[in-house]
Amino acid sequence: MSNEQRKTGSGFGALSTTADVLRGIDLTGRLAIVTGGYCGLGLETTRALVGAGAHVVVPARRPSAARQAVDGIGGVEVEELDLADLESVRDFGGRFLATGRSIDLMINNAGIMACPETRVGPGWEAQFATNHLGHHALVNRLWPAIERGGARVVSVSSNGHQLSDIRWDDVHFGRGYDKWQAYGQAKTANALFALHLDTLGRDAGVRAFSVHPGTISTQLGRHMSQQELADLADMISVSPTNSGWKTPGQGAATQVWAATSARLAGVGGVYCEDCDVADPAAPDTVLGSGVNAWATDPERAARLWKLSAELTGVDAFASGPAHRL
Repeated sequence: MSNEQRKTGSGFGALSTTADVLRGIDLTGRLAIVTGGYCGLGLETTRALVGAGAHVVVPARRPSAARQAVDGIGGVEVEELDLADLESVRDFGGRFLATGRSIDLMINNAGIMACPETRVGPGWEAQFATNHLGHHALVNRLWPAIERGGARVVSVSSNGHQLSDIRWDDVHFGRGYDKWQAYGQAKTANALFALHLDTLGRDAGVRAFSVHPGTISTQLGRHMSQQELADLADMISVSPTNSGWKTPGQGAATQVWAATSARLAGVGGVYCEDCDVADPAAPDTVLGSGVNAWATDPERAARLWKLSAELTGVDAFASGPAHRL
């Protein structure tokens, strides 16, 4: 099995925590990169991996805030990185590669949600640019270290992917902005990115996964008003398959499980939730369990990779100079 959406019988569930999924796992000598690993689920992930013995690099847009947040957690180093700025991505990638270290685990955790219309770089829509394009460029920049480590690469998607397929004719919302469709598109992109990276990287021993952490109250909702948060809570409560609210430790568990579980040996490209591989979503599911067909389509995944490489100018798998900015 390589990329089939089929449960593994992990023994864990929606209420499992990072401590549960890491029990008995020793990550001593392993190096992990966790983008945004200094707040919310990222901080929970950093703590959990360090607790299991890993050394964690935390790329952060606000390094001073990140250093304050991880103060007292041994085995963490903070580096500056702004995913919305391709020069910053290039600089971080260059600095890391210069150390000669390998990457064993990479968790693409950082992201923004439902922000007001914002343009970055050459006019890109900010959620697609930050959540997807920045991570696309980062993984491709770091590919030599990822390949050396035979890494697992985990991209944090969401059941928000059920809100939108990729808007192929208007990915940057030039014809009217909808913050929830933009969020949904970015989360679909996270899943498709993992699917195609797994296809490209599996022969090198690199496997990739996407995950839905669950519904957790974190700073990710900072752009939402109290009424919007209440409306979202109502949507979640009426969804027949949504597993409800989780603690940060429960929310971080699925990405930690995907990065470390022996159950996933020989598996890749799949979308996970509640510490297992997810089932396909039932038709018309909105903010519920399972993964939509548009987020597991290899043709869409290859098309998105090609588009992302063209937009960012970075593709570690292209021949010639195409992987250079």
